[in-house]
Amino acid sequence: MVRFSVVVPAHRIQGYLRECLESTLAQSLRDLELIVVDDCSQDACAAIAAEYAERDPRVQLVRLESRSGAGGARNAGAARARGDFLLFLDGDDLLLPGSLQAIDRALHQRDVDVLLFGHDRVDWWESVRGGGDAPGDDPLAAVPVAWNRVFRRSFWAAHGLRFTAGTDPYEDVLPVHRATLLAGERLGVLDRVCVRWRKRRGGSVSTTPGRQHFAVLSRYEELFAAPAVAGAAAARVFPYAVAHLLDVLGDPGRIRPADRADFFRAAARLYRKHRPQGYEPVGERQRALAAGSYAAFQALKTADSRLKAARGALARRKRQLRAKVMKAAYRGDRRRPLDPNLAVYGAYWNRGLSCNPYAVYEKARELAPHIRGVWVVSSRHKHKVPEGVEYVIEGSRRYWRAMARATYLVNNSSFPGGFVKRPGQVYLQTHHGTPLKKMGLDQRRYPAGTHGISFQKVLDHTDQWDFSLSSNPHSTEVWERVYPSAYEPLNLGYPRNDVYFKASSEDEQRVRKELGIGDGQTALLYAPTHRDYQKGFLPRLDLEKFAQALGPDFVILVRAHYFYGTHAGLEEHPQLLDVTSHARVEELCLASDALITDYSSLMFDYACLDRPIITYAPDWQAYRLARGTYFDLLSGRPGDTPGAVATSEEELRFLFQAEAWDTDTTTRLRRAFRARFCPYDDGGAAERVVRRLFLAGADQARS
Repeated sequence: MVRFSVVVPAHRIQGYLRECLESTLAQSLRDLELIVVDDCSQDACAAIAAEYAERDPRVQLVRLESRSGAGGARNAGAARARGDFLLFLDGDDLLLPGSLQAIDRALHQRDVDVLLFGHDRVDWWESVRGGGDAPGDDPLAAVPVAWNRVFRRSFWAAHGLRFTAGTDPYEDVLPVHRATLLAGERLGVLDRVCVRWRKRRGGSVSTTPGRQHFAVLSRYEELFAAPAVAGAAAARVFPYAVAHLLDVLGDPGRIRPADRADFFRAAARLYRKHRPQGYEPVGERQRALAAGSYAAFQALKTADSRLKAARGALARRKRQLRAKVMKAAYRGDRRRPLDPNLAVYGAYWNRGLSCNPYAVYEKARELAPHIRGVWVVSSRHKHKVPEGVEYVIEGSRRYWRAMARATYLVNNSSFPGGFVKRPGQVYLQTHHGTPLKKMGLDQRRYPAGTHGISFQKVLDHTDQWDFSLSSNPHSTEVWERVYPSAYEPLNLGYPRNDVYFKASSEDEQRVRKELGIGDGQTALLYAPTHRDYQKGFLPRLDLEKFAQALGPDFVILVRAHYFYGTHAGLEEHPQLLDVTSHARVEELCLASDALITDYSSLMFDYACLDRPIITYAPDWQAYRLARGTYFDLLSGRPGDTPGAVATSEEELRFLFQAEAWDTDTTTRLRRAFRARFCPYDDGGAAERVVRRLFLAGADQARS
């Protein structure tokens, strides 16, 4: 017997099926069987499944003699299953990495017959959205589909649970609700997204408008007629059934305008027939449904549309009025004298105190205490500002006053709102990395990654700079070409890297202890960068499998790019630490023994530590084509490649199992890389910047 039986019905899904099967077979938990049921598909679905069955004994292909629909195909697959638990996927679903391991762990922690988990959705534009799985206090509130839960197979068989055969898109409503009710206290919830539904632009019966969606009414009629759904059980299900019917009715992708009145009247009849005694309708829509008045329902819809439009117009007018008031006040403030001792700082589009601007700010407090530093942060990130640090919220009245009066402006990206730089203001652009990927005007050749960038605005912003900070000649040359303007390059090094030269072994041990790294453990910092062509944090590495291959002497610090939020979405594992939300990446570097990254500029900073850097680049060709690069990171040439290289998970595991990640050869590569990209970094960059920016006149006077 196997642990999981994964059943996949296949009909006209050939463009998606391979990735669905790959996502299942690549799971770190391998104790599974994959049953693909060919529902008389006339495309290549059967051939694809047969190919996988031939090369992997865990896969079996079941061929149906006549079309049964997704429900009938699932029933056929469940009848062949041998696993402890049943998991039903559609051919356009993906089982996200590590999901089976997480589900199995949850099942071991609690003995249940049904386990709910989360799902999300991705459209053909690769925009990822939540799936709406929010069971709260009642699991019946979860989306009633087969693929956001697993079922104990003995439980499924004992209660005779079956999907509705046929081609309607609601074949799972009856067994899913029945299973939820029958499980009772033996139902669990896993707070993790495990399945990704890839929404198709066409060809899916569930997203094609038509009268096939009236089948949801029949499914709920069957549900309320089932012996298990009576009395208290019916009263529990009823509110969610009504909510589901109203969702279907309100979805133009399912019910056509010409069919809405018929659907509403049928739903109203079902409502009146099965309404539990004492149940009071919730909201105006349910009251209209209870009264059977489609005219009242339409009036509500019209009123809602008008109210929404009115609220939108009012909000726009408020924003316009506020903008006018702010602009008028800003114009007035720009006529006032500059404050010679005011500096405004910003970093990473107002995300808080970090990077080069923060290192400059800290050193200025020490060497130039007469300079008053004020930070610009967004309202979403104001909680990150330490106590005692002065800040303003972007777009606020205080923000515009500070931008109008400050003599010094320091940022690693840009200030919000389109401020007007005044004569006498001094703007230091510190940047936030060394360029591997194409930047500035060079991005014009790679339009897929520009996302509508206005290059004229890029140049207008560049024209505001007085100084452009650099940590190596490569950066200085690139900045001068891709951000052409009259600023002065400052080849002084990156202040954020000073810590690598000044931290003591005691500092490193303190951070390791705070992170929970054990004595004697080798800590690997895994920090992949953002991809312009990827939505969300999707590591091209099965982290649990990788950790298991390394063994308990290793611990992996996982840091997702800040574009993807504050968490990497890891399951609990003794060798995996999610450090995405850690405030200081510099501390993570100090705590680690080696860096695993792909194209992140962190590699250039990490080279200051003279510790091993492993390049894991499984999509190097795609990255180069999508964004362009200034040199070949994988060439193996001294100065281009910082150390060992892997382009697949197998190669990466081999590097560590064969102890090839830190050798004499990789050391020579790393030192050549360091010589090329860290010549200005020595621990004194922040002081040099502060003296040049704030104290140049005083230093010249003293000399």
